[in-house]
Amino acid sequence: MRRNIMLGRKEDLSDNPKQRWKNMLLLAIGQKKMFKKPIPAFLHLAVYAGFIIINIEMMEIILDGVFGMHRLFAPMLGGFYSFLIGCFEVLAAMVLIGCVIFFIRRNILKVHRLNMKELNGWPREDANLILCTEIVLMSFFLIMNTADLSLQTRGLEHYFKTEPFWVTQNFTWLFNDASTGFLIGLERSCWWLHILGVFFFLNYLPYSKHFHVLMAFPNAYYSRLVAQGSVKNMPEIQKEVLYMMEPDKTPATTTEPEHKRFGAKDVTDLSWKNLLDAYSCTECGRCTDACPANQTGKKLSPRKIMMDTRDRLEEIGKNIDANGTFKDDGKSLLNDYITIEELRACTTCQACVEACPVTIEPLDIIMQLRRNLIMEDSNAPQEWNMMFGNIENNMAPWKFSPDDRDAWVNG
Repeated sequence: MRRNIMLGRKEDLSDNPKQRWKNMLLLAIGQKKMFKKPIPAFLHLAVYAGFIIINIEMMEIILDGVFGMHRLFAPMLGGFYSFLIGCFEVLAAMVLIGCVIFFIRRNILKVHRLNMKELNGWPREDANLILCTEIVLMSFFLIMNTADLSLQTRGLEHYFKTEPFWVTQNFTWLFNDASTGFLIGLERSCWWLHILGVFFFLNYLPYSKHFHVLMAFPNAYYSRLVAQGSVKNMPEIQKEVLYMMEPDKTPATTTEPEHKRFGAKDVTDLSWKNLLDAYSCTECGRCTDACPANQTGKKLSPRKIMMDTRDRLEEIGKNIDANGTFKDDGKSLLNDYITIEELRACTTCQACVEACPVTIEPLDIIMQLRRNLIMEDSNAPQEWNMMFGNIENNMAPWKFSPDDRDAWVNG
């Protein structure tokens, strides 16, 4: 993934490290932008905190397996151990409830932004697989603890007596009539299934949209610190205009590398930050939900822009893996993945950038693709060409000479 990201153009985003660390703490850890919608944000925070913190308990589970022990830290920590497990159980219950609600929103209530056509196929299956995996893992954890508490009351030597756990102590009555052998089998089965499930999930993580759990941190750190809405000029064009207006400033020789393309046609023409954005996208659809072009029925979906960018980048990565270096496949991000109709629908309003919880910028990719269309392919609507001509001749988008610019006030 790092190799693929570094296929992009260079961009220096190392300035102001203090602000960058602050952004990472607020956006990636604190999830500041999520709380524009408080209820989903609270549920997401619960799932996020549970996903991170409950894995601390994995250390004991693994050590128990390695040393043939049971609740290795319980004798050392005493009552504090039960307090910790109680906290883990509350988090597990919140993760379980949150994931069930998210599953219902996706598949029963069919929230619009979670059921758009770009999610058909694998993206939807991936999202449901992640939710189901977390539901199953948390269920195993809670069932294991419930069976364990029931076994503790029966005085078995292997099951160290602890104080009741906060959540599962309320469900031990379910196993009052169960045999000791059944409970031991249930507790051991949940132990194995939980740890195997976690190992499966860790290996699946880099292939799923859930990888944003890790990618959100570098993406927030390397977010651009310029004012939102600032458009980055192309130095190559500025120099061409300068040399045309003032030929005496044209250098006799230049050591600058020859510029290959204006704007972007394929992912390798984008900056590495654009490609990092693509890998950081969790396909939540908040950008598309906020997009006025999409709301009015146009084909533009900022989420699809990011998904297409990532898919094309993955395709190029596989091409390099197969051939040692990139072998031209006759495809490009522009036209083969993202259509001209999608690009022209964008109003550059910044709604997608403002909505993204981890500061992904679909608009920057759209702008670079549109630049390529206009400057390399001379492909623009007639209305745009008229505006370009007016700007070139009159230094304004309107068809008035500079001398007549204030004539509209007459009368």
